[in-house]
Parts: sequence; C-alpha cells; structure tokens
Amino acid sequence: MLMKLIVTISIVNAVAIAAVANSNDWKIKKTEWTEADEKAFSEFIAKIGQAVEKRECNSLQSCLKHKNNPYLSSDTTPIRVHADCAKLSYVMRGYFAWKNGLPFSVANGIKAAPGSTGSNLRYNSRGNIVTSRLNFIPTKSSSGVNFVKAIPTLTSTVPNAVYSATFRFNYDNNDSDNLFTDYYPVDINREAIRPGTIIYDPNGHVAIVYKVTSDGKVYFIDAHPDNSLTSGMYGTKFVRSHPAQGAGFKNFRPIRLVGATYDSNAGSYIGGKIVPAKNKDLKHFDIVQFFGTDRTPRTDWSKGPFIIGGVKYEYYEYVRNMLSTGKLILNPVNEIKSLAEDICQTTLDRVDAVNAALKVGIQNKPHPAKLPENIYGTSGEWEEYSTPSRDARLKTSFVELRESAADLIQRHSVGDPKVDYKGTDIRRDMRNAYLAVSNACQITYAKSNGQIMKLTLDQVRERLFDLSFDPYHCSELRWGAKSSEELATCKDNANKRAWYNAERRLRNQIERKYDLRMDLTLEQLAAGKPGIGVETPPNVNILDVLK
Repeated sequence: MLMKLIVTISIVNAVAIAAVANSNDWKIKKTEWTEADEKAFSEFIAKIGQAVEKRECNSLQSCLKHKNNPYLSSDTTPIRVHADCAKLSYVMRGYFAWKNGLPFSVANGIKAAPGSTGSNLRYNSRGNIVTSRLNFIPTKSSSGVNFVKAIPTLTSTVPNAVYSATFRFNYDNNDSDNLFTDYYPVDINREAIRPGTIIYDPNGHVAIVYKVTSDGKVYFIDAHPDNSLTSGMYGTKFVRSHPAQGAGFKNFRPIRLVGATYDSNAGSYIGGKIVPAKNKDLKHFDIVQFFGTDRTPRTDWSKGPFIIGGVKYEYYEYVRNMLSTGKLILNPVNEIKSLAEDICQTTLDRVDAVNAALKVGIQNKPHPAKLPENIYGTSGEWEEYSTPSRDARLKTSFVELRESAADLIQRHSVGDPKVDYKGTDIRRDMRNAYLAVSNACQITYAKSNGQIMKLTLDQVRERLFDLSFDPYHCSELRWGAKSSEELATCKDNANKRAWYNAERRLRNQIERKYDLRMDLTLEQLAAGKPGIGVETPPNVNILDVLK
C-alpha cells in the first residue's frame, strides 16, 4: 500500500519568523491559482527569458536583479540559491507565488512505478509515483512562511528527495487528491505551450519555455550545474521516450487552498488543505505528444501518427506546425540561418562553461583514477565543471542542422508548397546564410599560455568530436586543438593525454545514456567496454549537403 504523507510548512521550527510582517513574509492572499495568475506567471517568465536571451543576465540571482523582474523593487533581501535545471522551475514558480500571495506545494518524496527498472529514480524505465508532498502555507497566525528562509528547504527538497525525477511521472498514475504530480502533460497548441511551460528531457534535463514565435519556434531558458542560465531553441536535442517517463511539454498543475481561514491581523489565509486540479478538469491536459493525434495508447508508442488535415508529419515538424499562428511556410535560407544562430548561442554558452572550469584551475589537478559512475549525471567537480551533456546537445543540433538542410533541398526539388524559395540556387543561398552566421559567430578561448584563439562556428563544427568534455584537460583539448602548433602550449602530461584519447568513443556518442556504469579506469576505458561510446560519430558536415 502506498503510504500517504503530506507535510505543511508552518516553518515554526525550520524557518520560524516573528508575527511582525516584513517583505519576505509569504502571505497567502488568494486561495487559488486562476487563469489570470497563470497569464501573469507567463509574462514574468517571458521577461526573464528576454534578459537571458540578450545575455544581460546569466544566473538566477543576476536575473532576479535585472530590470525585467517586475518584483525587483520589493526584494529587500538577496535571493541566494544555486539553481540548476531541476531547481530552476520550482524556485521561479515559488518566487512568483510568494510575490503574488498564492499557495505553493511540491512533491518531496517519490518511488518507482510498478514494473520500472533501474536503480536511479531520475532515469528509470516506467516513471515514478508521488509518496509525499510539502505545502508552503502558514498553519497559524503566530507563524508564517518566510520565502528567503524557505528557499533552502525548497532547493534541498528538489535534489535530495526528487531531483529531476520529479518530472518523470506516468501521465495517468498521479492524479489523486493528495499525492498528485506537480506537472501535467499538455496539448500541442499556443494556449497550452506558453512562457512557463516546462520541457522535460528524460535523459535528466529540464528547460522552461519563455517564447513561442509566430512561425512555431519554441525558445527556452536552460539552467546548468554551474549555476548559469542560457537560452536555446527547441528541437531534436529534447528526445521523446516511453510515455511512462513523461517526456515533453508540461505545465504546473493549478492548486487551490480549501478550508483556510483569513486572519486580518496576519494579513494571510491560515491553515487549510491543498487541492489539485484533476486531469479531467484541466483544459490543456492531453496525451497527444505521447501517442499521436489519435491519442490511442499502444505498446509501441513511437508508432503513433501525427496528422494535420490528412497530412502525416514527424513529431518535431508537427509541433512546429501546431504552434505556428498560420499555415507554416518554410523559407530554406531563413531556416538554416535561425538554426545556425541557435547553435552559435549554444557554442558561446559553452565558452562560459569551459572558462568557469579553467578559472578555478580544475585543469591543473591530477586526473581522477576513474570516471564518475555516469559522466552525464553525477556530483562534485565533474557535475559542476564537465560538459558531456552540454556537448551532446550541441552535437545533436549540428546533426539536426545538416538533416534539415538536406530535407529542405529535397522538398524544394519535388515542389513542396510548404517550402518557399524563389531564388535560382538554393544550395548556394543556404550555404551563404550558414557561412555568414559562422563568420559572425566569433568563438574565442585562451590557450594555456594566455594567447587568444579565435574560431568560427564552422571551425568548431570541424573539430566538434575533438572537444573534450573532461574538465581535467587543458583549454586546448577542451576546444579540440589538432595542430601541433595549437597543442604545443598544452601542459597536460602523458596520463591526461591518454585519458583524452581513451574518451574519444564517448565524444563520438551524441546519445546521453544515464543507465550505464561508466566508472572505468583508464585501462578499462581504453580497452573499449561494450556499450560505452561509439566508434564513428555522425556526419555533421552541412557544407557537403550545400555543395
């Protein structure tokens, strides 16, 4: 039997405060999240996302201090929190709830769903079930919730109790009055997918939508283990998976506080019970992204068709079409340009990530005797300063760029009415668009002797599978230096060079595999353990498509 446990934070012991009101008090002024509140939350996320996109802020702390934060003037105490991808959505939702006097609740205990395999709840096969919840509401007038002091409780709950596993829920197995999921899967349309919507990658990554363009492109805020925030564009780097794992677009489940009493002296509702909106009552609840437009659960979920007006689409193109404000027409030149610009942004963000490791001198330390248990999901220095997941997403984007170019050329050749090109040489014009972005995208890194190296985006593409994700390597290897001249300044010893060579199979792999044991010695890795890495990387040479 599933044990039911609901904890309401009165914060009497953990984060007690005096009855005297101050700007950090989390007063419950409204007992339920309305559509107007959801719209305001979307607007809040959109403004923060705009600042991240323009690189005007690059962490939760700096973004909350940015002028785009509409609640900046009421922040009398700095919000200090290390917000990676799993924490970010919760902290931003909690921050908004605090500023708007709304109730808040999070799952703080889970267990694997029946039939699930895998010891790590973040990556198991059949998703998870909620076993307990934590409610942020005052329980009596002499106590309240202080948001700044509650932050440690919230941010320790996420990684210690659920981490990104809180997003890995079976869509039909967590809809009870008490032990409900924090999120629910949504339909694919512009009302459902909006700023504030979560995108869950079952490989252990979460992002927050902040913009959906008129031509159906989805842009998101991305958070990283080093506490940085970046922006990106949705695509194949967010994989689909078994429906029980809950991949895809999700919204926060609206909640109500029932049975509470308003205390005029405290200026807050006191006590009560959190009640969630049920799936059947949610306007945007849908399973289309799991099973296709016929919404028929099937053993082979990947066979579900995505059909619009009798035309069958691949999933990612279906999403793009459904989110477009009108009939989606693709201009090949513009498509390549926007994809390349997104990759440029991702590469520039990698510069910051690598520099963070170099700044603290990780590259000067001896290489550990073994890799982490899993290079994509671990803890400590490796988690904070390595880049295997980030690099895998970058490689996936280059694969997507090349495949998109080939697809657009093929569709144009057969007269597809959805492809709008009126020039005389589609390959040349697409090539020129890509190279223009590449040349404008100046990536720089400092060699070990301080000399600055400059790379175009296409030069990064050429050395893509030589970029070391390993933080114990010199900057030259982190940026895939090949020539003896560029490598001459690298101070890595023979052991570190051997690790670099042995990690090549891992660098060749773009699929992030969190269910494999990778805690191998140098000798074991060099011997080529089956299932660890691949021999040959995918083709990312867009220029050979655009000859």
